[in-house]
Amino acid sequence: MQRQNIIRVFLFIIFFGIGVASLGGSILWGDLIQHYRNKQLLKATQELLEQLRSLNADYDALLAYLEGDPNFVKRIAPITLGTESEDPDAVYPSATPEQLAVAREALIEETSQQDDDSMVPAWLVRFSQPRRRIMFFFTGAGLILISFACFAPKTKGPQEQG
Repeated sequence: MQRQNIIRVFLFIIFFGIGVASLGGSILWGDLIQHYRNKQLLKATQELLEQLRSLNADYDALLAYLEGDPNFVKRIAPITLGTESEDPDAVYPSATPEQLAVAREALIEETSQQDDDSMVPAWLVRFSQPRRRIMFFFTGAGLILISFACFAPKTKGPQEQG
């Protein structure tokens, strides 16, 4: 008798757990989508913040270098302003539009691959169809009812008590 009760409790837990998970998922679908989108936005914001910190560090180093070397301004002024250099020994590389286009495409591919990794999971996208959510709702409710009806502990009847 004890072994039978253990099996009943085990099956009750399994059926009830799956039913509650299915029912809860179908009800809280919108919150799950919002959670994954917020997670994606947080990740993008953290990356942007890290880029800003890196830029600030670069500018701080540049300002410190400018304060230490007064000739540095003369060397970078032609590059910054886009004028020709007065120094005949200086060589400044220039990129062609084709090279810039190739670099831009490589950056776009890299960011699109990063976006694919952080998007909403595929199972949640499939779950977003209303027909499937309704099906999961009724399936979960059915499993909960089955678990209570079939695997509930047996109570002693009036004949067994006496």
